[in-house]
Amino acid sequence: MSGPAPTPIPTPLPPQTPARTARFDFLNSKPPPNYVAGLGRGATGFTTRSDIGPARAAPDLPDRSASASAAAAPGVGRGRGRAPREDDDEEKGYDENQKFDEFEGNDAGLFSSADYHDDDREADAVWEGIDQRMDSRRKDRREARLKEEIEKYRASNPKITEQFADLKRKLADLPAEEWESIPEIGDYSLRNKKKRFESFVPVPGTLLEKARQEQEHVTALDPKSRAAGGIEMPWAQTPVTDLTAVGEGRGTVLSLNLDRLSDSVSGLNAVDPKGYLTDLKSMKITSDAEISDIKKARLLLKSVTQTNPKHPPGWIAAVRLEEIAGKLQAARQLIQRGCEECPKNEDVWLEACRLASPDEAKAVIARGVVSIPNSVKLWLQAAKLETGDLNKSRVLRKGLEQIPDSVRLWRAVVELANDEDARLLFHRAVECCPLHVELWLALARLETYDQARKVLNKAREKLSKEPAICITAAKLEEANGNTQSVNKVIERGIGSLQREGMDIDREAWLKEAEAAERAGSVLTCQAIVKNTIGIGVDDEDRKRTWVADADECKKRGSVETARAIYAHALTVFLSKKSIWLKAAQLEKSHGSSETLDALLKKAVKYNPQAQVLWLMAAKEKWLAGDVPAAQAILQEAYAFIPNSEEIWLAAFKLEFENNEPERARMLLAKARERGGTERVWMKSAIVERELGNVNEERRLLEEGLKLFSPFYKLWLMLGQMEDRIGHEVKAKEVYENGLKHCPSCIPLWLSLASLEEKISGLSKSRAILTMARKKNPGTPELWLAAIRAELRHGNKKEADALLAKALQDCPTSGVLWASAVEMVPRPQRKGKSSDAIKRCDNDPHVLATVAKLFWLDRKVDKARNWLNRAVTLSPDIGDFWALYYKFERQHGNVDTQKDVLNRCVVAEPKHGENGKQ
Repeated sequence: MSGPAPTPIPTPLPPQTPARTARFDFLNSKPPPNYVAGLGRGATGFTTRSDIGPARAAPDLPDRSASASAAAAPGVGRGRGRAPREDDDEEKGYDENQKFDEFEGNDAGLFSSADYHDDDREADAVWEGIDQRMDSRRKDRREARLKEEIEKYRASNPKITEQFADLKRKLADLPAEEWESIPEIGDYSLRNKKKRFESFVPVPGTLLEKARQEQEHVTALDPKSRAAGGIEMPWAQTPVTDLTAVGEGRGTVLSLNLDRLSDSVSGLNAVDPKGYLTDLKSMKITSDAEISDIKKARLLLKSVTQTNPKHPPGWIAAVRLEEIAGKLQAARQLIQRGCEECPKNEDVWLEACRLASPDEAKAVIARGVVSIPNSVKLWLQAAKLETGDLNKSRVLRKGLEQIPDSVRLWRAVVELANDEDARLLFHRAVECCPLHVELWLALARLETYDQARKVLNKAREKLSKEPAICITAAKLEEANGNTQSVNKVIERGIGSLQREGMDIDREAWLKEAEAAERAGSVLTCQAIVKNTIGIGVDDEDRKRTWVADADECKKRGSVETARAIYAHALTVFLSKKSIWLKAAQLEKSHGSSETLDALLKKAVKYNPQAQVLWLMAAKEKWLAGDVPAAQAILQEAYAFIPNSEEIWLAAFKLEFENNEPERARMLLAKARERGGTERVWMKSAIVERELGNVNEERRLLEEGLKLFSPFYKLWLMLGQMEDRIGHEVKAKEVYENGLKHCPSCIPLWLSLASLEEKISGLSKSRAILTMARKKNPGTPELWLAAIRAELRHGNKKEADALLAKALQDCPTSGVLWASAVEMVPRPQRKGKSSDAIKRCDNDPHVLATVAKLFWLDRKVDKARNWLNRAVTLSPDIGDFWALYYKFERQHGNVDTQKDVLNRCVVAEPKHGENGKQ
């Protein structure tokens, strides 16, 4: 019986570890050629951002190995049926695997093989022009943005020098004692604090023996010395100083100095004789080293004189060197050789004369004159060697025989002669030197009037182009009383110069006019101005130019020249009010009352409609004490300007100031009848207030307010009047009504707040000031009034808070910053004043406050300078003048006090807080 065969049990295979290991060997082995992972599954290659930037599609990155595989296995790779040929890249004209370009991408060489025609070039030029145009339009915005970014960066990251700038400025005031008391910084590092090992080595005996021998005094003679009959110092026992080695350094320095003094010209070294001789003159022999220098210099100068014996500065330098060395005889021998080598040089002869003894000097200079008979210096030196005036004159006359055209010799001869001989000498001088105008003018000064005129006429014939001759002739006519001829002489002289073709320089002639004024020739000055002021000036520029010239002359102190310019300008511009005013100011400052009165009479004659000239004439008469004359001038002004309010008010002021209230009332009444303005009504009320007529004052103010309700001063005066007589409620109503018509009037708001503080207290006043600030933002006076109100009631914290808000609202207000400096404690005032100066450095209130701080610190000069700046910037504020005068009373003298008072009177201040009290 047979059954199914039993299934054989498989025999378990032994573990095949080596086969499993071979399964992963490909990970460490090199891939086969043209292998692309995943290509059989349809995968494509890619490039990451870390390689070239943004990823790109697979078709843009063909791979030769992938193409080869696709060619080997068609159907695999989707569309890659043809293997690329090697000449495809040549047909494309670029490499697809080229490096990525950040601007043009990977298509930079796409059209590199295409032809570049003229059309392409023209299109590129157009596009480039468009790009430049667009870039230029954005340039301003780009630069502004860049500038703003730089400023922000610098503001947020300041330099160390900027952070400590204020501290560095304070170092300027640090006294010398504090500078010296600053300790020296030391090295406190631990490394240097460690005690270093110090070793000491004993001195060898040879060194001690050598030192002993050097200091030993030898008292015995050496046998060789005794044999030779003299003394010979032992060479080994005496320290020998090599003079050549020691002087080598100084010789180098001397040669460098000589090179510095020389100048290379065309390959030759020309030494400056003046500078080099001056250096030699300043040399002093103080040591053996300088002896070596002299030897070195002697060798150099010997080389100079031997190589170029015809060079005079070389001989002079060598002589000066010997003189410094104390060898006067050698110097004389050298200069004698120099005279023989350079007989035509006057400097050599002058040097020889200087070195020669007094007995030999005349002989030396005589030989020099024989060698150079045309040398003026030698003749003058020869005259100096003579003792008497007669001998000097004789030598100079001999020199004039050789050089008759020397002006210096003629001057020297004339100085030694008396007046009569000088006149004769000048006659001869002008014959020998007819082209020297100084000789002609000097001769004219020595002659009489008639002879001087003849001399000047001859000079004019010889020197027709010299302007000094006609100016001197004009001065001569003025000095002799011929005032009518002065202008003619100047006029003819200028005409002749113009005919000769000379250009008339207006500026130069004005300077001549100023010189004539300083010499006392006023008529000559006026004639020069009259005949030259209009030369070279266009008609439309005459007024501006002449006024500028007069101002410049006035600044230089040439009053007569400025007066002459104004006088000539007024002959051309008779109706110009501004020139009349400037001329009147000049006469007021530098003239007399008579000249000013005469000028103003001419001014009102030619300008009868100029009320300012009438008022100025009347005021000058009033200031001079002649009240009737001032009244007459104003009455005359009525006839020409009947409706001038300024004339009416000036007449009223004149009468009122001279205790004529009734006449003042009449004048104001007539002015009101003729339709006067609000100023007339205000002046009328002021008159009644001064006289004590309250009812009449109220009537005038009420009538004036009916006619001129927007004029805030009438409301202010009416409210002040009611407050003065005790009608506080009525005054409050007046102020409130005034604010309805004048809501922006700050004085009305301040007056109402002050009145409310007095009636109802601080709370009501605070409310009014708050309302005023809302209606008038940015007004420092309202903030200041609120701050002071809080301070009056002891509310320091509220005042500080208001001040902080005020400085935010009005950051450039000097009044507020001055109050801020005064309100802070004294230790903080310096910093607060620095902030105030930074915000408003030219505000007079800040300057005055800083001056007070200097005053308290006893810095008198600084306080005076700052107070002077304050009154100069705002001369109309009387508080600053009072403070300045108080300071001078405490720290100044009588002269400074008078100066402040005089300046204050001239400024006529009309404003200030203390003046209202």
